[in-house]
Amino acid sequence: MSTWSPSSWRDKPILQQPTYPNKQELSRVLAELKNYPPLVFAGEARSLKAELANVANGKGFLLQGGDCAESFSEFHANNIKDSFKAMMQMAVVMTYAGGLPVVKVGRMAGQFAKPRSSNTETLGDITLDSYRGDIINGSEFTEEARVPNPERMIRAYNQASATQNLLRAFASGGLADLHKVHKWTLEFAHQGEVTKKYEALAEEIGKSLQFMEACGITSKTYRTLRETDFYTSHESLLLPYEEAFTRQDSITGDWYDTSAHMLWIGDRTRQLDGAHVEYLRGVKNPIGVKAGPSMDPEDLVKLCATLNPQNEAGRLNVIVRMGAGKVGDGMPALIKAVEREGLKVVWSCDPMHGNTIKSSNNYKTRPVDAILREMKEFFQVHKAEGTHAGGVHMEMTGKNVTECIGGSFTVTEEDLSSRYHTHCDPRLNADQSLELAFLIADSLKEAHK
Repeated sequence: MSTWSPSSWRDKPILQQPTYPNKQELSRVLAELKNYPPLVFAGEARSLKAELANVANGKGFLLQGGDCAESFSEFHANNIKDSFKAMMQMAVVMTYAGGLPVVKVGRMAGQFAKPRSSNTETLGDITLDSYRGDIINGSEFTEEARVPNPERMIRAYNQASATQNLLRAFASGGLADLHKVHKWTLEFAHQGEVTKKYEALAEEIGKSLQFMEACGITSKTYRTLRETDFYTSHESLLLPYEEAFTRQDSITGDWYDTSAHMLWIGDRTRQLDGAHVEYLRGVKNPIGVKAGPSMDPEDLVKLCATLNPQNEAGRLNVIVRMGAGKVGDGMPALIKAVEREGLKVVWSCDPMHGNTIKSSNNYKTRPVDAILREMKEFFQVHKAEGTHAGGVHMEMTGKNVTECIGGSFTVTEEDLSSRYHTHCDPRLNADQSLELAFLIADSLKEAHK
């Protein structure tokens, strides 16, 4: 295999990249970013890898969730807090009702760039460059907004830095304390069946904590009762930005992408000879790779060999995105190929991207029933294959949005227009996310009987 360096990806074919009109400005911005402090540390990435190794060995579950694409306009401390609380709700449901420790990874503090199915977008008789995320260009349908602007990378870094700091404070400053499990319920949560189930579970946890305190086990003496480990991730798409944050660890001498704890390669950019695979094979972070219906089992084996040549547990997360009704057709062959080679991976389910539809009133949406069905099928296939269903990768928010239709507190097609705030793909709201968490908890319990 050829020698790797943080810039060796530049010699490979690359997809899904913007064309910056001002190359001098781009070079200036990248040089500036290379001097900025890291957003995460190598030791944290190693800790995440160790936790994911447990997941790969069937002793944990990965919860990876957050915005489809973070935006500059919706950047607010309350939005970050609500998404953190929604993920904590999901995690406690899975841990307490599902019986396995949950590794929490946010699609946050860096998820700004998005791959697009077309390079251009047409409205009426006007065709412009596609919106590729706030780190690249603006979502407004104007020629000026759609021009890629390298200065946006600096703004994205500053927002990611502030988000990362806030997440660290929430995780270690008291909000994650299990005694506050009742306070994680969001103000707008509907008093439906799912919310009542959560309140009943929170009551059980409260009683368990009281018993433990009587035995001398308190949040003052046990860190895990008052704090949590919360990691960040994003798609490694805009490679000039990622290269700027590729730093050599002073302890091990290894290279890490310090823009996030975990990076992943999308279904559109996982070419074996492509730039994205070349870049991520050389950094030591835990990494993910999306596997859609077009993924050939032998190509997956080759990707595993390229991205994880030491076959290290916790290094590689295969994120399967087939679509409801298609998991049984595509996933067994992938599992068989990986098992045949004795490869150590975390198997995650992305139940979002294969279930995107257009509503009758022309909104991009996702039916909650289809999301839940794909998740069930994911567990069923792993049970049949004798392997561990290890995680979920979802687009969700703590905001009270109406972007996905259905759920126990039904969002109809007519409701979509009331609170449809996403800049890209539709996200589950807190109620819908909690419903998915209970389904996962039940499935975990069933799988480990």
